[in-house]
Amino acid sequence: MYLADARSTKSDRAAAAAPNSGSGRRAAVPGTVFALGAVSLVTDVSSEMVSAVLPLYVVTALGLSPLGFGLLDGINNGVGALVRLLGGHLADRGGRGHKLVAGLGYGLSALCKPLLLLAHTLPAIGAVLAVDRTGKGLRTAPRDAMISLATAPEHRGRAFGVHRAMDTAGALIGPLLAFAVLRSVGDRAERSGYSAVFTVSGCVALLGVLLLAMFVPGRITRAGKPATDPTAPKPTLRDALALLARPELRRLTLAAVLLGLTTVSDAFLYLLLQRELDLPAHLFPLLPLGTAGVFLLLAFPLGLVADRIGRRTLFLLGHAVLLCGYAVVLSPLRGAAVAAAVLLLHGTFYAATDGVLAAATAATVPDGQQGAGQALVGTGQALARFACSLAFGAAWTLCGPRPALAATAAALAATALAATWLLRPAGTPADRPR
Repeated sequence: MYLADARSTKSDRAAAAAPNSGSGRRAAVPGTVFALGAVSLVTDVSSEMVSAVLPLYVVTALGLSPLGFGLLDGINNGVGALVRLLGGHLADRGGRGHKLVAGLGYGLSALCKPLLLLAHTLPAIGAVLAVDRTGKGLRTAPRDAMISLATAPEHRGRAFGVHRAMDTAGALIGPLLAFAVLRSVGDRAERSGYSAVFTVSGCVALLGVLLLAMFVPGRITRAGKPATDPTAPKPTLRDALALLARPELRRLTLAAVLLGLTTVSDAFLYLLLQRELDLPAHLFPLLPLGTAGVFLLLAFPLGLVADRIGRRTLFLLGHAVLLCGYAVVLSPLRGAAVAAAVLLLHGTFYAATDGVLAAATAATVPDGQQGAGQALVGTGQALARFACSLAFGAAWTLCGPRPALAATAAALAATALAATWLLRPAGTPADRPR
């Protein structure tokens, strides 16, 4: 796990300490960010292979209802959310804790992919997904904390943009690889194709764990600041929860929760588009490519914009874009151009919110509690999306997909107004680029 400890840490510190040393881009985005981006890229290839086929697998191959799928999709968000706070807290308790906890999370997810080969019922699939999301919950906050600590505060938007762009490259490759695997199976039994996808996904996930062990340094401290004193008291879980006493972090967390309650999951949105366009099942894994492609292209540019206009401002604008996407789906227009417009808006939403929220969070907490701070905001948002998945699945089952989306869109408009009020001091020093 610590093959990279002696490497890159010193070079990252030197790069961060010399932003005008002839290569501003390298100083703004340290090597650690690129290493973590490579790990996320490979891991996302694995994860998105499964995510691309999972909706059809459970709804068509296993015959589950949309409500049953809503439960599984909720597990994807909810279980990881419950573990995320613990992962961030554990990572903050030691100099190498961030890498160790992240490595444990990546390893758990890698082990779970082959287990999907044995799961053919809702409880079994739910259990496997719960363990997989436990791994994701453990690794997310430590990973974002490492990015925050390795990067100068004024460049966090672009650093998270670079990471999310690399992460999204994996999201772009994953569905393509799943599509290729399904096509290669040909006329064989439908479940055989899904089994092949799960097998390849597990192999790719193991590669991500190896990249983390070899190329990510084990100890990261901000340039110009001394390393953490090993004799200093370790932050407790109570200290982590006490971060919510900080007004800026509390308001940011509440805004993320409110907006998460009205954010329809990707899988449900793709199912809606597939039904509206009557796409063949083997083309379904290609739908996420539109979102991922736009996210990949816009993540870094919008990260730069966030550093200039304020991260909270861009975060709110991203949800306005999502609301426009819902409106397009609900419009009477049909055709491939409509689907392309929805995917364009969906990808823009992610580019304007995902890494931007992490960068905004980093500015509201001290260095020694970056993991816990990221976990608090991420946990609140993920639990809210868990609730939205359950509610949307139930509404789809009872009322149909279009009424369910219309109600969600109306709720999103209301929560966006509330979040705008909560984040009204968006020009405060903690959020303003420095």
